[in-house]
Amino acid sequence: MKFFITYIFIGLIYCVNFSQDVSPIIFKNCTSCHRPNEIGAFLPFENYQQVYDNRYLISYAISYDNRHGEPLMPPWPPDREFSTLLDERFLTDLEIQIINDWIEIGAPQGNPENEYPMPDFPDGSSIGDPDIILEMENSFIIEGDYQDKYRCYVLPLNNDEPISMSAIEFRPGNREAVHHAIITYVPSGSADYLDDQDSSYGYECYGGFNLPNTTDLIGGYAPGVTSVVYPENIGRTLPSNTDIIVQIHYAPLLEDAEDLSSINIFKKDVPIEREINQYIWTDWTFVLPPDQETTVTNQLYIENDLSLVNILPHSHLIGKSWEIYATTEDDEIIPIIQIKNWDFDWQSFYYPEYLLKIPGGSTITAIAVYDNTSFNADNPNSPPEWVFPGDGTRDEMFFIPMEFLPYQDGDEQIYLGEIDDCILGDINSDEFINILDIVQMINLILDESTSPCSDINNDSILNILDIVILINMILE
Repeated sequence: MKFFITYIFIGLIYCVNFSQDVSPIIFKNCTSCHRPNEIGAFLPFENYQQVYDNRYLISYAISYDNRHGEPLMPPWPPDREFSTLLDERFLTDLEIQIINDWIEIGAPQGNPENEYPMPDFPDGSSIGDPDIILEMENSFIIEGDYQDKYRCYVLPLNNDEPISMSAIEFRPGNREAVHHAIITYVPSGSADYLDDQDSSYGYECYGGFNLPNTTDLIGGYAPGVTSVVYPENIGRTLPSNTDIIVQIHYAPLLEDAEDLSSINIFKKDVPIEREINQYIWTDWTFVLPPDQETTVTNQLYIENDLSLVNILPHSHLIGKSWEIYATTEDDEIIPIIQIKNWDFDWQSFYYPEYLLKIPGGSTITAIAVYDNTSFNADNPNSPPEWVFPGDGTRDEMFFIPMEFLPYQDGDEQIYLGEIDDCILGDINSDEFINILDIVQMINLILDESTSPCSDINNDSILNILDIVILINMILE
């Protein structure tokens, strides 16, 4: 009802058109991937004509509730109602309604001069100037046979001294081909034997790195995901004499392609006072009988207070869903992440918006469901077979890397995202203050929520007073 009222309010003001209403939504949420040399280059959205020609496909993708309990696009596997995570990709109900109503009235262009300016998409680092750049020694040719490929590359750091790292950033050399990547580190030379066994540059790998020992995951990449810089005095130390290993998932291609990816490493400007810790939570004991779903539940006791930095639930093609939460000694539930429909092709490190305190004495519960039936279209076995834990394509995993810190007072106030300057009152971040911001603010108030730049009178409360001030700002 609230949405209907606020949207009718908009409809009385002006007719929806591409330039003024739709272009900000598309350019800010879709074009980063849907443009040349990116993962969505096959369907570019850089101008009115391209969006107009694909308007019905866009409507289907943003409205069809199937794959993740959310529309197909933008891709965001976690359930946003379960927990709030950093840099969530989604369109609001209002934005979806605007696009669908625009299509329904004939998809008019409007005045091209009012079109939202194309964002400045970075070609180099999205963080800044890296201190170290590691590039693949040779390019790799991805065969255009429309098959997924997983390739690992060993990149020597050649560091005689430890490195205090504030961020690590993977830069895909071919954004149309590179779907996602994960990064680890090992003692120098310890993975050379894997590289030597493969006649081509790098070595074939799937799920993990084919290493005999579990190693920390220190970074990754997926389309639309930005690297996170550790805040303040927090960081990670890379030991001396270290090699970096990156596993790259190449998406299916119809034509041969070439990739020469690289990794940027950023050093801390100040000494690291709080070292990032990682715990990799695994289960190698489960079995998955054919023709049935199996639920695997594990619990982890937390002895001392900690602050969760990120988490990556990981399974393979039999995986169906994940749910992870903490239960305190007082039976308070702390939701961490829920993925209702696991998709191996869309996985990432997930960060809470702020450091998430897990009190000592709590128990973290992780529930993974596996669908080893013929109804699972991703099942690599037909008919279904017994499946066991392992790194192989036809194996499965219960694998959860978690980065954390020992808790300190005030950790709950440490924001893990990038803090941008904003225009006060620009609730929807389109660099304009107009009726859309009033609608967005009404929805925030009704949802008892907030957003950057919404508390206009800076009283730490979002209410009717902020709306009044915002209306006056628009009328001035």
